[in-house]
Amino acid sequence: MELAPFHPRDVEETEPDDDRPGERLQKVLARAGVGSRRVSEDMIDQGRISVNGKVVRVQGMRIDPATAVIAVDGRRIDIKNDKVTYAMNKPFGVITAMSDDRNRPTVGDMMGDLATGLVHVGRLDQDTEGLLLLTTDGELAHRLAHPSYEVKKTYLAQVSGSIGRDLVRRVRAGVELEDGPVKVDSFQVVDTHAGQSVVEVVLHEGRKHIVRRLLAEVGLPVNRLTRTAVGPIDLARMRTGTIRKLTRTEVGALHELVGL
Repeated sequence: MELAPFHPRDVEETEPDDDRPGERLQKVLARAGVGSRRVSEDMIDQGRISVNGKVVRVQGMRIDPATAVIAVDGRRIDIKNDKVTYAMNKPFGVITAMSDDRNRPTVGDMMGDLATGLVHVGRLDQDTEGLLLLTTDGELAHRLAHPSYEVKKTYLAQVSGSIGRDLVRRVRAGVELEDGPVKVDSFQVVDTHAGQSVVEVVLHEGRKHIVRRLLAEVGLPVNRLTRTAVGPIDLARMRTGTIRKLTRTEVGALHELVGL
């Protein structure tokens, strides 16, 4: 059998690290799941890694994992490995709660053994389906849900009736509700068929039933509502009732979005 060519980086470090402060960047990258130390070092050579906004091209750089902001190909990564965030495609009829004293089905029930320490990021109504984030990172959950961070949420709504251009312009211009005006970030008609229309609504509001109330105010009662995205995270091909753990790159994108 012919052995692969020797690569000097294949050899594990046999000498203890010197006493300089911090931890070697390639070790932090490997622990974060970016790649092995060898792969991480190749990425540094290629200029694909930045620390605190500056591209790193020198091997052996030391960083403080608690404070350093690391990006791969311009996308921030999460290097903290003690917290976890999940995406769930919440089904119709499930309560956004970790438990319920009336024994109604909850997202906590769906998470099962994974539920320990999790909090849901905001809420979806019982009769609203789609993307719900759950995390053990309390600060991340707080910022994603707080209106001051203006995190955009995307919804698909099935409504009764057809929608003319004037109505589209009216929604985009802003609609006055009893508890104040609501301004959408985006509104468009996706499909119209057999007296029903599907519209996409993007907004960063968090008021209760905001999408249903907005559309009802302009004469579009909602028959079905699905949240398809929260910031950079979307449902993609997740089936109803499924759960997946976010990648470190995805969590890093959420951190960047809310300034963590």
